[in-house]
Amino acid sequence: MSERNTGYQFVSTDTEAVESLLISIYEKITGVSVKPASPEKLFIQFVAAVVIQERGLNNYTGNQNIPSRAEGENLDALAELFYVTQRPAAQAAVCTERFHISEAQTTAILIPAGTRVTDASGTLTWETVADAYVSIGETYADVQIRCQTVGAVGNGYAVGQINTFVDLFDYCERCENLTASDDGADQATDDEFYELMRASQDAYSCAGAKGGYIYFAKQVSTKIADVVANSPSDGAVDLYVLMDDGTIATTEIKNAVLAACNDDTVRPLTDKVSVKDPQKVSYNITFTYYVPKDGALSSTEIKAAVDKAVAEFVAWQCGKLGRDINPSVLIGKLMQTGIKRVALTSPVFTTLRDGSDDTTPQVASVGTITATNGGYEDE
Repeated sequence: MSERNTGYQFVSTDTEAVESLLISIYEKITGVSVKPASPEKLFIQFVAAVVIQERGLNNYTGNQNIPSRAEGENLDALAELFYVTQRPAAQAAVCTERFHISEAQTTAILIPAGTRVTDASGTLTWETVADAYVSIGETYADVQIRCQTVGAVGNGYAVGQINTFVDLFDYCERCENLTASDDGADQATDDEFYELMRASQDAYSCAGAKGGYIYFAKQVSTKIADVVANSPSDGAVDLYVLMDDGTIATTEIKNAVLAACNDDTVRPLTDKVSVKDPQKVSYNITFTYYVPKDGALSSTEIKAAVDKAVAEFVAWQCGKLGRDINPSVLIGKLMQTGIKRVALTSPVFTTLRDGSDDTTPQVASVGTITATNGGYEDE
């Protein structure tokens, strides 16, 4: 079953209980006592195994009719009960590409839709999404390009990295991307789709409600982890977007969110929608840990476990807007690694704004990490 919820048990699958029930029924009908090694006992155990298997299938079928427990195509079918009726498909990354021509012309130069470019190594191919022209007297035009390979694989190409022509056009000279590529996303997982289904309940009218804006914003990409919507003044709606790796949304993602939430069929007529960046609150991690002398783990294993615990804490800490900087969580994770104790210098507990009071939400951003092995200590 999905990690969203453990399976609900509609009928018992206790083997001993089923065997006991079958034995009692058999003895009542036949008047014969069933012995431990008798053929009757073996046959009853066989029947009990079949009954348990069928009960297991009944439980599975029942759970596949509950959205919080359904999986795959079964979850897709249940989407008909919600505002969002289809699982978000994988989508291609996009960015803005600048195409240069050798010199200004006396007529507009067409850059046809579908003109392809790539990076120096030719790893992925990108194409223009619409016809564009270099205007008369100009030497370049800016065009949105889309990765021909859908999914998150197209994200993260740095500015200037997509700089090689695949298709040529009149007077073309050079090209480069002006923005980092982003907005590529893999198909929504069961957990992501279920959360979107729940959020869609706030979207039956439009994005007037806070939950409605959050739903339409999250529908842009499965890489979006958290959205805060608030209204600092009458008629103004500010959206703050956090990605699933704890980073603030890039220009491409923010533009896509604004387009989705500012659509005439989504935005109430009186709302002015903006997509803004949350405020980063920096913190450092500094601690000394001590290892028990009689511990079962080696120093190398302890260090690896400590490093993993720190990485998990960092990911957790920046995983939600307004999540307080909480050193207790870090200590808890460290104490599960096999160390004896930890002396934590930083961070200290810090309350962060979550934007619920119509202020700019905050998100924790890790700075330096210093983990010192203090050596062995007796119990």
